[in-house]
Amino acid sequence: MWWKRRVYLDYAAGARGNASSPHEEGRASKKVLEEARTALARLIEAQADDVIFTSGATESNALAVIGHVRALREEAGKDTVGRNNMHVLYLRSAHASIVGNVELLAEEGIAVEPLPIKDYRVDTAALAKMLRKETVLVTMEAVCGETGTIWNTREVAAVIQSANRGSDFSAPSGPGSALGQPVASKSSSAVVLHVDASQAPLTEKISRAHFGADLLTFDGAKVGVPGIGALIAHRTITLAPFYRGGGQERGLHPGSETPERAREFAAALLAAANSRASFRARAEKMRATFLAEIAALSYMVVNAGKHQAPNVVNLSFLGRDTDYLVALLDEAGFAVSTKSACETDSVLGSRAVMALSGDPERARSTLRVSWGPSVDKRTLHRFARALTRALAFVDSHASG
Repeated sequence: MWWKRRVYLDYAAGARGNASSPHEEGRASKKVLEEARTALARLIEAQADDVIFTSGATESNALAVIGHVRALREEAGKDTVGRNNMHVLYLRSAHASIVGNVELLAEEGIAVEPLPIKDYRVDTAALAKMLRKETVLVTMEAVCGETGTIWNTREVAAVIQSANRGSDFSAPSGPGSALGQPVASKSSSAVVLHVDASQAPLTEKISRAHFGADLLTFDGAKVGVPGIGALIAHRTITLAPFYRGGGQERGLHPGSETPERAREFAAALLAAANSRASFRARAEKMRATFLAEIAALSYMVVNAGKHQAPNVVNLSFLGRDTDYLVALLDEAGFAVSTKSACETDSVLGSRAVMALSGDPERARSTLRVSWGPSVDKRTLHRFARALTRALAFVDSHASG
C-alpha cells in the first residue's frame, strides 16, 4: 500500500538524519549515537547515561568546573553567603580550559587556591589540611599535556573521600562508596573530584576507577577525532548548562548530535586501549634512546618527575630562543612546540613548567616533543640529529 523507496524530505533537521527526529533516518542516527555512548561507557566502566558528548575537552572541562559550581550556587539561592561561600582547588599546571575557568570563578567571588605540588606530585598531606567545609570541587589533570607528568589522582581521591566521610560532608553510601565510583548522593557540601584525562588514552588506563574521579574529561582530538569530546558525570552530580536549546545530552550540550563522529571517537578510544601496553613499552625505549642521543647538551634540563607518560618529553634549553628553534625544526620537517597549543601566544613561557619547577628560566626556554603510534625509533633518531644541528645553528647565530 505504501511506496517503499525512501525519500528524505527533512533537510531542515539535518542533511543525513538527525538523531532527535522520529523517522527511520532519525532512528538510525540515534542508534549509532547510543551504541557509541554504550561502547565508551563500557570502556570507562561507567553507565551509558553518565556519558555526555561535547564539542571537545575545553567544553567538557568548562562544564565540570563552571557548570558544577554554578549549579550549586543556583541551588543555594541568591543570598550572598550561599552564592559565594564556596572553595575550589585546582592544579596550576593544568590546561588553560581548567585554569582559565577557575580564574573566572574567582572573578565571580568563589574562593580558589592552587593545589600543593611536591616532587611533581600533589602533596596529599598538605591537601588534607587545605580541604574545608566550603570546598566543593578539586580539579586536576591525569597527565600534564606539556610535561607528560602523571598525576596521583587516586591519592587525591582518597584524601577527598576521607574528608567527605570524616566531617560535615555527606558520607558515600551504596554503590558509590568504592574509590573511583560516583557517590550515590552528592550533596552541595561534598567535595567532587574532576580529572581531565584528555592526554591519558595512549599510555594509561582510562577507567573511572583508575583515576578515582567523579567527573572525567576526554577529548577526541587526542586520539585523532577532532571536534568531539565527552564529560563523564553521574546524574547525581549537579551541573548547569551554559546555554539552552534542545534537550540533547541531558540538556547540557543542546544542539544536534554528531552520531558518526561519536562512533569514530568511541572506536578510537577502544583502539588506544587495546594498543596501550605495546605503545607504552615502545615509547619508553624510544624516550630513553632519544634522551641518550642528546645527553651531551650541557645546557639542557629534562622537565620530568618519577611518573611520566613516555611519549611526552619536555626539555629546557637554558638561554636559548626555543621559539626560533621551533621555526628551524619546522623548516627541517619536524613539528614540535614550546608549550601547549592553546597558549602558543603567551610570552611568559610554559606555565606548566613554571608551576612544577618554580624556575622562570626553565619555563622560558622549553621545547615539547610528543609522538603517537605512527612515529618509529628511526624517525625520532633523525629528529635528535636535526635538533642537535638546529641548536648548534642557534648558538652560532647568537655568537655571530
